[in-house]
Amino acid sequence: MTGKSFSSPIQSVHTIQSAYMAQVQRRRLYGALTLLIFVILMASGFNIADDRNAGGFWNGLHQIGDYPADVLSEAWEKRTDLPKLITKYFPALIETVNIAAVSTLIGAIAGLFLSLLGTRGLAKWPLLIPLFRRFSDIMRAVPEIVIALVLIFVLGGGPVPAMIAIAIHTAGALAKMFSEVSENTDLKAVEGLSSTGASWAQRMLLGVLPQVAPNYISYTLLRFEINIRASAILGFVGAGGLGYELRNSMAWGPGRFDEAAAIFILLFGTIVFFDQVSNRYRNKLTYGQTH
Repeated sequence: MTGKSFSSPIQSVHTIQSAYMAQVQRRRLYGALTLLIFVILMASGFNIADDRNAGGFWNGLHQIGDYPADVLSEAWEKRTDLPKLITKYFPALIETVNIAAVSTLIGAIAGLFLSLLGTRGLAKWPLLIPLFRRFSDIMRAVPEIVIALVLIFVLGGGPVPAMIAIAIHTAGALAKMFSEVSENTDLKAVEGLSSTGASWAQRMLLGVLPQVAPNYISYTLLRFEINIRASAILGFVGAGGLGYELRNSMAWGPGRFDEAAAIFILLFGTIVFFDQVSNRYRNKLTYGQTH
């Protein structure tokens, strides 16, 4: 009887260890199969893209540094003209920053309402939560450049289509991030305001926003950095700003590479500047520190 009492726990331990090791082996096998499928899909996708490419990736790989070398060499030859060119394209930079700022502001306001209406425990119409969530999913699922191309076809070229396109995508992206923050809010303040007869807007304004404001502003600043890059990219499809000027200078080829270099310097300096400024304020808001 004593032998049975000692052998039974030992057998149980061995059974648990065997089951655990079998589970580990299965997980490793599934992980290896997933990795193998991923590699196969990547390789096949690359081959398809390479076959459909005009020049072929491997055939043109040795030329990858030719364009940057031409731009740098011409910019160095005309380096005395760079300050004048930077001044020339500075208004286009201001336009790009304005596009990013306005679209971020509009997108943040829209994302705020979508997040509050789509968050459990805070929504004014709980039955419509899935509707607001799917709406924000669609807004952030469609790339800005696709929306901009459609709006340019309807409204014509310029900064307005770019601003609307970035604002739509920003609203969807921030609605998702704001909603995740709002789900972690303490509902005691909301319940207290509700007991006094406060309206839904008053409960959100006084009970929720003071708790989540630092995170909301942090995410908005981060999105502003992203939108500066997006507004420059949309310039390539005729949406105005610095990207439009960069496309024109690159399209002319040799002889205008110094202008492309000046625009690159402006764009790079602006992104670095706003990245550092927004990072400083995000840390201050989120962690109470400036570095």
